[in-house]
Amino acid sequence: MPKELENPNPKVFEVSDLKRRENFDADRDEFDNLEIFELIRRINDPEHPMTLEQLNVAQLGLINVDDKNNRIMVRFTPTIPHCSMATLIGLSIRVKLLRSLPSRFKVDIKVTEGTHASEDAVNKQLNDKERVAAALDNSHLLDVVNNCIANS
Repeated sequence: MPKELENPNPKVFEVSDLKRRENFDADRDEFDNLEIFELIRRINDPEHPMTLEQLNVAQLGLINVDDKNNRIMVRFTPTIPHCSMATLIGLSIRVKLLRSLPSRFKVDIKVTEGTHASEDAVNKQLNDKERVAAALDNSHLLDVVNNCIANS
């Protein structure tokens, strides 16, 4: 029996053609919000055959990079306020960034304020190292995350 979709008709947005300019003269790789957006924009939504950018879940303006202090904040916007996939989406973003960025960065992943009914609980799960580690120890959950980030 097919699983019923929570949001069967999500609003689809135009993808941008933004590209980051490379700075090959720098002594150290500096990161900015556009580079982080490039890393996460093509993550697949776990429920729909679209990317986080196409669903407007990931947006350039919701990323803040403080390269000097090694801090990155990524906010994402679920398509509906009761989205049960929000934690999985955030976990996919976290895993993609963990695998792509130097270990010097502290990355915070949060739901955009006021866009999810369980915002505080989701944010707590996504930013708790033990909870993230436990989630990634679950082979089924890890397979789902790997499928979401496979083409990103």
